[in-house]
Amino acid sequence: MAAVLGAVLLGCGVQPTGVVDAGEPATGLTRGMRLYYVGDGGLRAVPLIDQRVKTLDSVVKMLLQPPPATEGGGLTTLVDIGGFSVTGQGDRVTVALEGPGGMAQHERLGTGQLVCTLARAQSVLEPGVRTDDVQVLLKPSEGAAQGPYRCSEFLDG
Repeated sequence: MAAVLGAVLLGCGVQPTGVVDAGEPATGLTRGMRLYYVGDGGLRAVPLIDQRVKTLDSVVKMLLQPPPATEGGGLTTLVDIGGFSVTGQGDRVTVALEGPGGMAQHERLGTGQLVCTLARAQSVLEPGVRTDDVQVLLKPSEGAAQGPYRCSEFLDG
């Protein structure tokens, strides 16, 4: 039986081929601005449909608000910062924080929420920059800088 199956497969005229380069990975649904919120399984990206991002500061202000009601329950924001200013150039983003330390409450998830949202925003504002390449540095006015961080460091749940 195996010999007959092998002969049929060999005789069908299909020649073996090497690896075929198909170009860039698929995009589409992953394009556009997303805010990252915290849910049961870690960080969750929520697309911004009706709003346009103009500055990195405006993105942080959005994170300080509760998640949109249309996304259902279970999501929250852990970004807990006072005064701040955000600058970005190329694949680098710096968040200047007023006061000591960085994120006070729920530090890891809150930091990840901020980092991933700013990485996405920087890639939207500078289309030649990939979200995965953006590095975010948190610089409090008192104490040591934190980072630079990449979003991928926080997406493990």
